[in-house]
Formats: sequence, structure tokens, C-alpha cells
Amino acid sequence: MECLIGIKFNDFVIIAADRTSCQSIIVMKTDENKLHKLSNKLVMGVSGESGDTTQFAEYIAKNIQLYKMRNTYELSPKEAATFTRRNLADTLRSRSPYHVNLLLAGYDDKEGPQLYYLDYLASIASVDYAAHGYGGYFSLSIMDRNYLKSLNRDQGYDLLKKCVAEVHKRLVINLPNFKVQVIDKDGISDMPDITMANLN
Repeated sequence: MECLIGIKFNDFVIIAADRTSCQSIIVMKTDENKLHKLSNKLVMGVSGESGDTTQFAEYIAKNIQLYKMRNTYELSPKEAATFTRRNLADTLRSRSPYHVNLLLAGYDDKEGPQLYYLDYLASIASVDYAAHGYGGYFSLSIMDRNYLKSLNRDQGYDLLKKCVAEVHKRLVINLPNFKVQVIDKDGISDMPDITMANLN
């Protein structure tokens, strides 16, 4: 029932997550934050079982901060993605695996913007754009058609709005609000939430 969308461009990455928290067929809240800040230029979007998502995101965030304190420098997005994938793989082979799907978006001073797709089976891929959840069935085709690496911030945000508009239009499940963040050389910044009101 959840939806994560991430798109990488030449100078920045934009990531969005719906804000709906459900239990079975009941909507519990519509202001849940599924985008977790891991470091100054790294954000993780998490979907899955509600307990697993919170616990796993906090565990990864705290370990990345601990690494920075011990070594006086931060993990790059690629290193953080590999560390996250290793933790998923280890718990997958235990009695208590995490049922979480992730998008990891970050900016590396040497390699530029990066976006990683990870799922609960601990697979990992570096991608230009990706989506998790039922909304991905609609948004991936829109990104296939309209994606250009050279788009600027406003154009990237408009592309994301097209994806969310299609999710609103086609998906039987109600996902009214999406939180949006941009990661670039200056760090993480919030964009206006995409809601039913500002799409109309």
C-alpha cells in the first residue's frame, strides 16, 4: 500500500514517499515521515512493516553516525548502501529478518548524485530512477517516457508530480500526501509536499 519514488539527475537526487500509515484496511495517520536522514547528504526512504521500518532505519542511521565519530569522516552513499545491504542480508539468514524495501539517495563530492534500490531480499542496484510499492507500476512508465538526466530542480519536481498524479488517478488505494526531499552538493532540502490540493 506504500509508495516510494526516487529520481537521479546530473546535479541532484529527488526522493518522495507517501505519508500514509495503515494497519490492515484502516488508515492510522496521513502525516507519517518515511524519509530518514542518515547523514548530511544521505536520505533513506523506507517502506514495509511499520515496526521493522522504524527500527531498521534508526539502526542504520545510528551506525552511520557512529562510523563518522570513530573515523572523522562520513560514509559515501555507495558505502552506506553496501553497509545497509549487508545488514539486510545477515538478518535475512536469521530468525528475524527485516521486511523493508529501501531507496537510498545521496550526494558524493567525488561521484555526484547517487540513487540505490534495495529490497527485503537484500538485492541492490544503482539506478537513475526507481519506485517501490503499487505506485511504481504507474510511475515507472512515466519516468521511462519523460526522464532526462539534464532536468533542473523545478522540472524534476514537475516530473515527480506527474508520477504522483498518476498514482492518485489509477491506484484504488488512497495515498493523498507525499513528502519530497532534494539532495545536492549543499545537503538535504525539503520541497513542498505533493498533495491532492496542489495537484489540482
